[in-house]
Amino acid sequence: MAGQGRNRSNNLVVPQATAALQQLKTEAAQSLGIQIPQDGYQGNMTSRENGSLGGYITKRLVQIAEQQMSGRSSQ
Repeated sequence: MAGQGRNRSNNLVVPQATAALQQLKTEAAQSLGIQIPQDGYQGNMTSRENGSLGGYITKRLVQIAEQQMSGRSSQ
């Protein structure tokens, strides 16, 4: 069936995580030396910047999940 399969919405499964994810994005951008526009619109950022930012965030989320799964709650 065409049009089904990938959900392209950016709705969070846990909406309460919005602030934490925004903080993670800010920290990642600072670590990578990337400037996120004040209005939050990333459409004018380069693909390399957005890809680096997304990769860094994913890596960090995996680290956090691994720590939680192993019983450590520290970041």
